[in-house]
Amino acid sequence: MGPCQPRFHNFCKSKFGQQQRRFNPAWFNKYENWLEYSISKNAAYCLCFYLFRPEIGEQASGEIFTKNGFSNWKKPERLEEHVGGPNSAHNKAVGYCEDLMKQEQHVRTFFNKHSDQDRKDYQIRLFASIDVVRLLLEQGLAFRGHDESDNSSNQGNYLRILRFLADHNEDIKKVTLKNAPGNNMLTAPSIQKDIVRACSIETTNAIIRDVGDALFSMVVVLRYVDKNGSVIERFIGLKHVTSTTAISLKEALDQLFSKHGLSISRLRGQGYDGASNMQGEFNGLRTLIMNENECAYYIHCFAHQLQLAIVVVAKKHDQVNSFFNVVVNVVNAVRASCKRRDILREKQLLSVVEALENDDLPSGQGQNQEITLKRFGDTRWGSHYDKSNSSEQRFQANYLIEFMQSFDFVLSLYLMRDILALSNELSQALQRKDQDILNAIKLVEICKKNLQMMRDNGWDSLLSEASSFCLKHDIDVPNMNDVFLPWGRSRLELFFAVLDLQLQELNNRFNEVNMELLLCLACLCPNDAFTAFDKDKLVRLAQFYPKDFSPIELMALKTQLQIYIMDMRSSTEFAGLKGISDLAKRMVETKKDKVYPLVYLLVTLALILPVSTATVERTFSAMKFVKNELRNRMGDEWMNDNLIVYVEKDVFNSIDNESIAQCFQNMKSRREQL
Repeated sequence: MGPCQPRFHNFCKSKFGQQQRRFNPAWFNKYENWLEYSISKNAAYCLCFYLFRPEIGEQASGEIFTKNGFSNWKKPERLEEHVGGPNSAHNKAVGYCEDLMKQEQHVRTFFNKHSDQDRKDYQIRLFASIDVVRLLLEQGLAFRGHDESDNSSNQGNYLRILRFLADHNEDIKKVTLKNAPGNNMLTAPSIQKDIVRACSIETTNAIIRDVGDALFSMVVVLRYVDKNGSVIERFIGLKHVTSTTAISLKEALDQLFSKHGLSISRLRGQGYDGASNMQGEFNGLRTLIMNENECAYYIHCFAHQLQLAIVVVAKKHDQVNSFFNVVVNVVNAVRASCKRRDILREKQLLSVVEALENDDLPSGQGQNQEITLKRFGDTRWGSHYDKSNSSEQRFQANYLIEFMQSFDFVLSLYLMRDILALSNELSQALQRKDQDILNAIKLVEICKKNLQMMRDNGWDSLLSEASSFCLKHDIDVPNMNDVFLPWGRSRLELFFAVLDLQLQELNNRFNEVNMELLLCLACLCPNDAFTAFDKDKLVRLAQFYPKDFSPIELMALKTQLQIYIMDMRSSTEFAGLKGISDLAKRMVETKKDKVYPLVYLLVTLALILPVSTATVERTFSAMKFVKNELRNRMGDEWMNDNLIVYVEKDVFNSIDNESIAQCFQNMKSRREQL
């Protein structure tokens, strides 16, 4: 709580005579307890004077610091004049404001002073409540019960766990539930929500402190490089919007940034899916942000592009489309009947046992587990591979067996299994939180090469596998020289057509590879003794970020790059690095980030470019778990507080009960003091 001070905001300039002047953020340090700045009005105000301004007419600058706003940046001495002497109206207002913030001076506190023992009892009771809240938040469980009366057999998780703690700890039992004061039991729903709110605030504050003044990219979550050189992605909250237009989303984003003291000017990357309101070239959200900050470069989510390439093949090619339609029908038929599912499990169990006895399947912990049938969708990453990989296990399904007991279906099954297996490996790698853009591009190229190798040399092995399966299950294997009548082409031509379509879609979708920005970024790669290093391209890369590299720093960068590459290639500590993620960590470990600060800034900018929105998708998956059918009436703020802690458990676990308790106390005046 305090004055609004957006320290990292890109302050607007105003013309004074022949010069352009703007608000100086250094004033925040000089007048940190009262000076605040309005971004919308481009003016400064006095928070204390606004709250406790006496009726003194035009003294102390009148209404300039309370209503109209101070914007005469040419005369900063007016700020000092407003402060005045020790007994000035401003300093009296500051004193009143400080008294307001001291809860122990509140009149209600004065009449509710208690003994030291009461304070200790309150602390034990509060800490026990925080421990209960911790457990429920980390597990994503509901708090309330339908009937929370003393005679209820199901009072809800919060009260039941608190009673469990009391039954197993005498100190807690003496001060909680029936042994607590009737007006301060800390079991009311409002108290539960305040404790959860305190947990959410402390978790978010810990994330914002970790971000500090670092540059970051945005995919709704924040992606930044921490002090150890590691790439971090953190979720900082949900924002409810009534409209999904780009302008509405931009306004919601500005509000979220303002709430956490973040500035668009520090943004260096943004990543979304392919929706037009997000990536639109003229009116999309990315364009609105780049109009305000030209260095916030947009990257289309790689994992989403990969899924789109798979969907195109599944829809455009008739035989592949027919194959997936048959699989969908089989899955729907089996899922619709408990009896059919039991038959499938029984047959699958016998099949696995037989395969294990014949050494056809590897055995070990976690292998050959019973699985369920999953529907695939156009937006569910990897779901097509899950489906094709398990189709062989469902081969004996009774429904649609006349379609499945054909060589053409088996050939399609093995073909799509192999193609999607390659794509699935890429998809899993792209969804890693610490994945960097250069390595992602390299993985895409590897996937393309593997598909090309499969096209050139994979037909014979595919045909052999499909034929062996058909012979094992008494399915006729046709003559490969015959024309494939349903489509008028040979099966070999279909094999080439499917792979060509997949390669074409990958080339069309991943067009970022040809962006000049990414071509320059590739020169940072430390692989093979920094063979990709190119000083001119790295200087060009710095020119993409004019807010981070001044003309003088660009000149210094040229010299620094020469010394840097000689040092890197001659140092054994930097030999064998794989990717710029390893480079950043090693530079921090060896203190080279201080020796070559401009080069390390380039490495940081490369790392924070978003690769995929997988963290966002995981957050939405977590939201379905937290806001389940039994909790579908959760409000936005309550769900946001629960979700932040549930998603960022590792940050939350680093926060002690004392910090949460202090935050809880500072929210409002409490009956008891710590």
